[in-house]
Amino acid sequence: MAITINIYYEGKNKSARKFVEEMYSLGLVDKIRREEGNLKYDYYFPLENEEVVLLIDKWANQEALDKHHLSPLMDEISKLREKYDLKMKVERYVDDVTSFNDEKYSRK
Repeated sequence: MAITINIYYEGKNKSARKFVEEMYSLGLVDKIRREEGNLKYDYYFPLENEEVVLLIDKWANQEALDKHHLSPLMDEISKLREKYDLKMKVERYVDDVTSFNDEKYSRK
């Protein structure tokens, strides 16, 4: 079962965007994407609020996510969160899709 984590980072004076820029410049994003079990690690910027950044983080299973949380990368990420004084809202979704009919509504 894949697990998707949505993290909304919020700061002041565009600090959430600066956090993302530093995540990229330090190579942390690429390192996370190369971790075993990582399926997606992408940042998005809502048009309505320049102080918020959305991270969509997807893992193959709980074991992969647990390994990520115990990795040295998490210490670096935590330090950056503190540096930019970011607040976080977290949503977690478990993808246990065996069948669905939504595809007929999709345009490809």
